[in-house]
Amino acid sequence: MGRIMGIDYGGKRSGISVTDPLQIIVTGLTTVDTKNLFQEIENYLNVNEVEKIVFGWPTHADGNPTYVAKEITSFSEKIKQKFPNVIIDFIDESFSSQQAKEIIMNSAYTKKKRQDKALVDKVSAIILLQKYLNHI
Repeated sequence: MGRIMGIDYGGKRSGISVTDPLQIIVTGLTTVDTKNLFQEIENYLNVNEVEKIVFGWPTHADGNPTYVAKEITSFSEKIKQKFPNVIIDFIDESFSSQQAKEIIMNSAYTKKKRQDKALVDKVSAIILLQKYLNHI
């Protein structure tokens, strides 16, 4: 059984999370500039067994996909071409960034750390992947 990777894809930065090999525990891996995301995923997949990558799927309040959804579709197709054995899936990411901010605000992090946008992206990726695990 391989790991599952979660991606909170953003215009500037993207958060990455992964499960343990038994797909029980979700851990925040990192936050990277989105322009470096493919390389980061490729490096990780070359060293670790990942069976599935789950992307947060952004929608408007009316349920229609946002403009970022097109970027995610294109990006996920690029991954599928390079790693055809990796399953690509999507999960609604509604309110994940807001939930991440609330978790961080209620934590013991310093004020400076609570304002770290990269931390919000990583925590969002954790929330997305945990939500996915709860529904499979």
